[in-house]
Amino acid sequence: MTFKIAFIGAGSIGFTRGLLRDLLAVPEFKKIEVAFTDIDPKNLEMVTQLCQRDINENGLNITIQSTLNRREALKNARYIFCVVRIGGLEAFKHDVDIPLKYGVDQCVGDTLCAGGIMYGQRGIAAMLDICKDIREVAERDCLLLNYANPMAMLTWACNKYGEVNTIGLCHGVQGGHRQIADAFGLKQEEVDIICAGINHQTWYVQIKHNGKDLTNDVLTAFENHPEFSQTEKVRIDMIRRFGYYSTESNGHLSEYVPWYRKRPEEINKWIDMGTWINGETGGYLRVCTEGRNWFETDFPNWMKEPAFTYSEEERGQEHGSYIVEGLETGRVYRGHFNVVNKGVISNLPDDAIIEAPGYVDRNGISTPYVGELPLGCAAVCNVSISVQRLAVEAASHGDDQLLRQAFMMDPLVGAVCNPPEIWQMVDEMLVAGEKWLPQFQMAISEAKVRLASGNLIPVKEYNGAARIKTKTIEEMQQNREEAKKNAGEADKAMERPAASK
Repeated sequence: MTFKIAFIGAGSIGFTRGLLRDLLAVPEFKKIEVAFTDIDPKNLEMVTQLCQRDINENGLNITIQSTLNRREALKNARYIFCVVRIGGLEAFKHDVDIPLKYGVDQCVGDTLCAGGIMYGQRGIAAMLDICKDIREVAERDCLLLNYANPMAMLTWACNKYGEVNTIGLCHGVQGGHRQIADAFGLKQEEVDIICAGINHQTWYVQIKHNGKDLTNDVLTAFENHPEFSQTEKVRIDMIRRFGYYSTESNGHLSEYVPWYRKRPEEINKWIDMGTWINGETGGYLRVCTEGRNWFETDFPNWMKEPAFTYSEEERGQEHGSYIVEGLETGRVYRGHFNVVNKGVISNLPDDAIIEAPGYVDRNGISTPYVGELPLGCAAVCNVSISVQRLAVEAASHGDDQLLRQAFMMDPLVGAVCNPPEIWQMVDEMLVAGEKWLPQFQMAISEAKVRLASGNLIPVKEYNGAARIKTKTIEEMQQNREEAKKNAGEADKAMERPAASK
């Protein structure tokens, strides 16, 4: 088979190298065209060298088209993988540190809450430009496979305003699936699940083993698990209150709802410091920073290590390659995808981006009817969807009033801040992100005037309830294997250390 796949943001080593391995493990895909593009020439060059070395050592006659010219990479592409981080770690730091001054303590800040909303403003502006290029130069009826966060907001904007067929992909469902199997002492492949909701707030509404329904036994299984009972306190409490396990990690989930991070003195009761994903303040920013620094420093050693093996046995669980395989070969694949609802989940809005079961074959991607979510689960999702809709419209139209309303409606921001504090925080975040927010030029000019007036609400220098210092290269060298795994993995919390004591 010959067709073209393009990677946008290909300098992201964690996703690009693994996704390419998964794609080229498909026997029929040995002659496809591959294009990489990024705005960072150094990262693009390093990742291209590494991936080309993998290709060569697997005996394939494929030469990566590596270019800073996005339109050249997209030209005639049938599938586009988007793995961008708009604003990079520089902007990500603002997403975490500015809200802390107002008492908003985030673990991740890339999906909802103050950080996720601003990440969406940057991302949507860029994605709409990307979609324009796709419409003009890519293969007609191509598919955009979006791995970038905030997943729901970006996928929503691309489908509605970008006019490009876009599906959002995440490994959260697979991660929770592994945990559920572990909690019951089973293998992942022995447990069948149905998960439905919205990205990072998807609910395991059905769990079965050999035909036996285990859904109502999940709480007991997690409460009795020696590890999860300590590391997943937020998620366990959500099962107690809402009846179902949620896909996203303890740290992620804690910042999507108003109850677990609203008072600094209570945060440590709900989180665990064994690994960042369990709730560490700014944890994802820390591990991403460490991973980038390690890759840039240690890259020459990566080129000396064994290449990836392109085989079914080494293939990962990311959905992307299986979707392309299903569409091209007709092999049926079942996964959980982020798509426009269109009535699939009947008590969530039709225009929202939902995460639900999907099937892929040569006829396309099909999402079966789910029906109603349990009422409480739907209520949690609907609050987030309201924030997402406001944020999408704000970013797409450069409307800072809608942006401020998104902040007000956000569960954790609203639990911590009053309206004047929110207005000032948004001013600060707009000004800090100016170079990535072209749609807000006028609003940023006005925000600068207000911030320079001197008539400001006092804020505090606050490092968060559970912050850990970013490791230096010297400190990471003490455990090179751990540093390399962090830098190279797309899922930076797949293997989790034991709970802290």
